[in-house]
Amino acid sequence: MSNFLPWKILHIDVSESLPNLMAESNSQGLHLVFWWHGIPLGQQEILAEQLPMPATELAHRVLQAITPAVRDRLGLKGQPDGRSYNLQSLMALEAPLETMSQHLSNSQGEAKTVSVVICTRDRPEQLVNCLRSLQKLSQTLHEIIVVDNASTSDSTRQLAAQFSEVHYLLEPRPGLSVARNTGVRYSSGEIIAFTDDDVEVHPDWIIRLQHSFSNPQIMAVTGLVLPAELATDSQVIFEKEFSGLHRGYCPLTFDAQFFNQTKNIGVPVWQIGAGANMALRREAFNQVGYFDERLGAGASGCSEDSEFWYRILAEGWLCLYEPAAVVYHYHRGNLATLQRQMYQYMKGHVAALLVQFNRYKHWGNLYRVLVSLPWYYTKLVFSGVFQGFQNRYSTVFSEIFGYFSGLIFYLKNRSKKAY
Repeated sequence: MSNFLPWKILHIDVSESLPNLMAESNSQGLHLVFWWHGIPLGQQEILAEQLPMPATELAHRVLQAITPAVRDRLGLKGQPDGRSYNLQSLMALEAPLETMSQHLSNSQGEAKTVSVVICTRDRPEQLVNCLRSLQKLSQTLHEIIVVDNASTSDSTRQLAAQFSEVHYLLEPRPGLSVARNTGVRYSSGEIIAFTDDDVEVHPDWIIRLQHSFSNPQIMAVTGLVLPAELATDSQVIFEKEFSGLHRGYCPLTFDAQFFNQTKNIGVPVWQIGAGANMALRREAFNQVGYFDERLGAGASGCSEDSEFWYRILAEGWLCLYEPAAVVYHYHRGNLATLQRQMYQYMKGHVAALLVQFNRYKHWGNLYRVLVSLPWYYTKLVFSGVFQGFQNRYSTVFSEIFGYFSGLIFYLKNRSKKAY
């Protein structure tokens, strides 16, 4: 992609006067994210050739983008669709919108202590930005734990020592699940929140997660993961072709109905969210065990988080996706690292499906491994042959190799202790 141009990310608070959008040079256009007093409500892309754009036209784009989330937050799903609104009338619903904001900002029931666990390996230059963002949280944290997972130097320990509020743990055994479990065992909060070292958190991140556990049946909460930048071709491919790591702007509850409706074809637990923005009730580890140490980066490659969510649902508990809990993720910066990431994603995904089948004997997991995934990639490759290999195909063969690697990995490690 020699002629690649980046996208400029612009965050707009729609409770304020909308700006006129100026022409952009040396970019593909604007990636707009719309907020209302710290609550993310939607996004929109504006191509460079559509600029400049007056605020009056932007208002129509805003309305189209945020109506689903606003209606969902206000409980207006059963009423006439958003075409009956304009931006002014929607924003004029002042009392309900204020109620929505207060609902997310004020504690529902007793506030729970939150421990933040960050697992890292040899990436102090990224970790420092993550830790600085945690210093800007609007809610005081119970504790921050950095788990240094088999790093090859002392730089992470030296960095952690610069932050007085950070508890540093060295975990010499490699593997993300090993590191996560170490963090859980050393933490003391009622809620354990996880994020990655290549993430920066929104100031309200913790308070949004904290207040999402008002229902005692909820064992896991995930949140919205927005791109921190779209400056390279690989970052744009990941965000546009794979939908990045976010699951939209409407809250979602994953329950027994979701689990049972999809059990025969493989429960799509990956739709619940991302481990880069995840919080778990401490009680969850008593109910379903710890992270499976055969899974995750440094082992199978991925899916230690979604396999944990699978167990939560299989045991009758709930998972919640709350997009008001926001973090910003730096996607892989070049195509080679993106290809390795997608290889690891598929390897871990296949291994997790087989782990889930072995644990619960839910045949939908085998159906996905042996039928759905092979059929999907067969169609994808044939489509590329006849229609051309576009951006989506930059990682497809890495994913296919990851599929076979996941099968082999599971067969070699199926008898190992899970946690």
